[in-house]
Amino acid sequence: MSDTLDNKVVVITGGSSGLGEATARHLAAHGATIVLGARRLDRLQAIAADIGAEGGTAMAVATDVTDRNQVQNLVDTAVSEYGRIDVMLNNAGLMQQSALKRLKVDEWDNMIDINIKGTLYGIAAALPQMKQQKDGHIINVSSVAGHKVTPAGAVYCATKHAVRAISEGLRQEVKDYHLRTTVISPGAIDTELPSHISDPDASEAINNFYEASAIPADSFARAVYFAMIQPPEVDINEILYRPTAQPL
Repeated sequence: MSDTLDNKVVVITGGSSGLGEATARHLAAHGATIVLGARRLDRLQAIAADIGAEGGTAMAVATDVTDRNQVQNLVDTAVSEYGRIDVMLNNAGLMQQSALKRLKVDEWDNMIDINIKGTLYGIAAALPQMKQQKDGHIINVSSVAGHKVTPAGAVYCATKHAVRAISEGLRQEVKDYHLRTTVISPGAIDTELPSHISDPDASEAINNFYEASAIPADSFARAVYFAMIQPPEVDINEILYRPTAQPL
């Protein structure tokens, strides 16, 4: 096991805030080269500049994960700039909560496009390069909601269950290429995630829950780091963690 990430090229989607930002800063502090993707380019550039000012290396690429070509461009840019990709962190995600009877079909589509298809597009973009290298690590982000189903969370939970299924299928398929796979399922983390809930009843319930239980995003960053620093023969396939105060 090595605690340094020198020369590791890490691509992170959803890198403009929350889990992605915290992980970018944490990994860069341990020597990784970071390629950040998200829609908010100004925010990405500010984070990359901060990392650079602290002695790290990071670059920003505007990326909407619902557009396969943009995700491919993100990975291609990393490879063009740094010669390889060591870790693909498919982190971009959206949590919108409402009872199915509310028929918020547009929100269902949003979550399917970002949480499921965005993860698949990240895999599709990174996998050929990693197969060629015969080295690499794909990390997908599920949730405690990928293990449980909650009222008003049916579609969100379904997308996060799907991420776990995809990750397990990927794990089984990439052994011949010496690739590693990890799916991380966090509980309530202090991020922007609850701010996307438009249903007032669900919003109140989730925000009360987060106010009581949520822990900082650097908890996720440390989980990513732990999975990455294992020796090549050790593959941490799944991490499920919660705030100590979270009963669900």
